[in-house]
Amino acid sequence: MKNRRYALAFSSLLLVGAGPAFGQVAPAAPGTPPPPAAPAPPPAAPAPAKSVPYGAGMKVNLSPDGSKYLRFIGWTQLWSQYTRNNSNTVRNGAPTDDQLTFNLRRVRLITLAQLNPRFMMYTDIGIENENSVSGGAPGDASGPGKRTQVYVHEAVAEYRVNKYLNVGGGLNYQAGISRMTAASTANMLAYDTPIVNFPTLDQTDQFGFFLGVYGKGRIGNVDYRLAVDDAFVNNTASTPATLRTNAAQFYPRNSNKIYQGYFSYSFLEKEANLLPFTTGSYLGTKRVFNIGTGFHYNAKGTYSRDAAYPTAPPAGFDPYTTVTTHDIKLYGADVFYDAPIDTASSTAVTVLAAYYNYNFGPNYVRNVGVLNPGTAVSSGDNSLRGNAYPVIGTGHTYYVQTGLLLPKQLLGPKARLQPYVAYLHNSLEGLLDASGDRKSVNVYDAGLNLLLDGHNAKFTLNYRARPDFSDQVFLPANNGAATVNSVRYRPEITLQTQLYL
Repeated sequence: MKNRRYALAFSSLLLVGAGPAFGQVAPAAPGTPPPPAAPAPPPAAPAPAKSVPYGAGMKVNLSPDGSKYLRFIGWTQLWSQYTRNNSNTVRNGAPTDDQLTFNLRRVRLITLAQLNPRFMMYTDIGIENENSVSGGAPGDASGPGKRTQVYVHEAVAEYRVNKYLNVGGGLNYQAGISRMTAASTANMLAYDTPIVNFPTLDQTDQFGFFLGVYGKGRIGNVDYRLAVDDAFVNNTASTPATLRTNAAQFYPRNSNKIYQGYFSYSFLEKEANLLPFTTGSYLGTKRVFNIGTGFHYNAKGTYSRDAAYPTAPPAGFDPYTTVTTHDIKLYGADVFYDAPIDTASSTAVTVLAAYYNYNFGPNYVRNVGVLNPGTAVSSGDNSLRGNAYPVIGTGHTYYVQTGLLLPKQLLGPKARLQPYVAYLHNSLEGLLDASGDRKSVNVYDAGLNLLLDGHNAKFTLNYRARPDFSDQVFLPANNGAATVNSVRYRPEITLQTQLYL
């Protein structure tokens, strides 16, 4: 007990001696208080994010690992165009030699959904070809130029069988014949496609898209696509009574399947093939050298009437007994080269050459005028109004385009220039000169791309020398072919504005 009292007393002395350290707070020293601390500097404003190259569309991940996602791709193309019209063109009831027009060439939106590595679906909606005189309701080129109908271009579901084969179906773009028959219109070299690459446009297809099933894939260096499609009811207002003698038209009673396919071989880098669209110019980002060939076959797709048959059979007989049907047989081959020239200056070259061999039946010729500014002709063939010329037909076609991406510092660090030229040559059996030889169709294009952000933001200025074939007649001696008396060339200047996200 005594020892415990000694311990408590000793502990008390220690606590008293150490009071300032443990039990007390020392008072502040007298005098002037210290100045307040300087305020902390505000945080530095973050530097603006540096622009990065645009990837593969706007992507929304639906799973943490990104294996399930939605992807959106859209583009808009606006045309300001000066056109010198073909002879005898009438616009809104008045003879018109030329005009400046403003046009909506394309507005498109693709939605792609990847459910898992094996299942994919995508839709493509939009409009094309609206100006103040055409492209609106009721949704075709003859409609008034207002209230253009938005419609479905593609609606596809696809399944990956293995690394060599994907199968799919729906309204699809797995078209045959050539590389440009499935061309992407968002990254073209020239301001537009030559249209000859869409030979059945809005006849047995829906604006270049087909309704059916397909298989596609890659085996080694070979890419392929094969499709079986239904033939849409064609838009041609044709009957046996209205047929021109020995001149084929699309057959109104066609219910046969369309078989088509395309094969390409890659010598250098392989191209992406998730979507069917082929690239027009890689702007030096890839080194590509491909050759390809394709076909399109539709049994009894067209018909014609021989001179021996009357325009109409006797009463009670089927008028189609007086006609002959023809198989549509279309073939193509092409070469595509796109590669950088000098990596230091980022220069690059693009070359595409294509050959088409088309057989629609005797003397088939189709005149096409994209965003045609004319509404009629005062005399002659109404299909040759405005800017139309013979684009598609039975015969041979050669098409070539080449472009050069100029050095990157020519206009500063952002903008790039890419001049190009293109040439189309048609030799069609339905167009003859006065001596009975084929009259060639030649179209010349020269243009310049101003690339502000690659293909995603660009302006294209194009000059076209277009042939005017309106001076033609049909002589009995030529048995259904047109006799072209003379051809005059008309200028066409187009400024395209493109935004692609």
